[in-house]
Order: sequence, then structure tokens, then C-alpha cells
Amino acid sequence: MDISAPLLIALYLRDASGLNGAGVPLLSAVHPQVKAVEPYQLTHQVGGMESLRFEWEQWWAQLLGNFPGGPPELVPPDFNEFAGNPALQRVLQAHFGAALNWSRERIAEYRQLASRRETMGELKILAQLVQDRELELGRNARDFTLSIVELPLFEPRAWFMEPNRLVMSQSLLDDPEIFRSYVQPVVEMLV
Repeated sequence: MDISAPLLIALYLRDASGLNGAGVPLLSAVHPQVKAVEPYQLTHQVGGMESLRFEWEQWWAQLLGNFPGGPPELVPPDFNEFAGNPALQRVLQAHFGAALNWSRERIAEYRQLASRRETMGELKILAQLVQDRELELGRNARDFTLSIVELPLFEPRAWFMEPNRLVMSQSLLDDPEIFRSYVQPVVEMLV
């Protein structure tokens, strides 16, 4: 389980640009909410919101590993790696500083949350899910890896991404019953 700075930056830009409903899987808004700004002035000469949405969704798919090729590097101030995505490049140039600060704050909060969870033994639920499945099957679990990327999202849920990754709201673990409802089917499939 961990958090991802590039995904945080992408989600910040999505929400700040008003790209509601963008991306697969369709994740809820970030928490805390970011202020949306009208990207018209930045993008109208390079395809507007339609181009920005397309470029952002392609980048998002690359970040999640669902699109050919790795994601371009975030190298300010010009973001030359995004030259083929001019609308997204302009939004990055305008909002990267705020996105970076916001993501650093979320990472610091997550580190505190992860430390508390470790201290309080809250991650034992994952081991319990595997043990329950082993008892059900009457055998030891196969070797498997499950990567969980936690993000600060309003909606407490998880999205499974084949072959072995979950993207989930970092608040999901606060409710063991709801957490179990999303993670148990994945564990059952992998074990």
C-alpha cells in the first residue's frame, strides 16, 4: 500500500480544470477539494476543453499503466515531454506549482496515516482476508502480489485494475466492512 505523487498531481489538475467525469476508472473528486479554475484562456487556441480532456485521459491511462508507453516526465517549467499535448502542457505550466504543493501535503498526511495504521495494527485486515480464503480453500495461498494505491478521494471505494492492482480511497480502510466488500473479491481471485 502506498500513495502516488504523479497520480495526485494528475487528479489535482483534473479537478482544478473542471474535467468532471474524465478518466478510467472514473474516480471521485479529491479530498480536500481543490478550487476549479476556468482553463479556457490556457487551452482555447489548442483545442479547448475537448483536447484537454483527451490529453489528460491519455496521460492518466499512461500513469495507470493501461496505455502503451510510459508517462512523460514532469520536468518544469516548460514540460517539453508534453509538447504533443499542448492543452495539457499549458495547464501543467500554469498550475504545476499548486499541484505539487497540494500533492506534497497529501503525501505528508498519508505518511502520518500509514504510521498510525501500522502502530494500531489496522493493516491486519489484509492478512485476515488471505487467511480466511486459505481456510475456505483448504490450502495455502498461491504466491501473489497486490499493489494498493491509496488516494485522497471523497468517495470511499476501490477500483480493481488487472492484473493485481487496486486504486482506492485512503479513507476506505477506516470502515473495515466496506473495505472488505471491495478487497475480499480481489483477494479471493488472487489467492
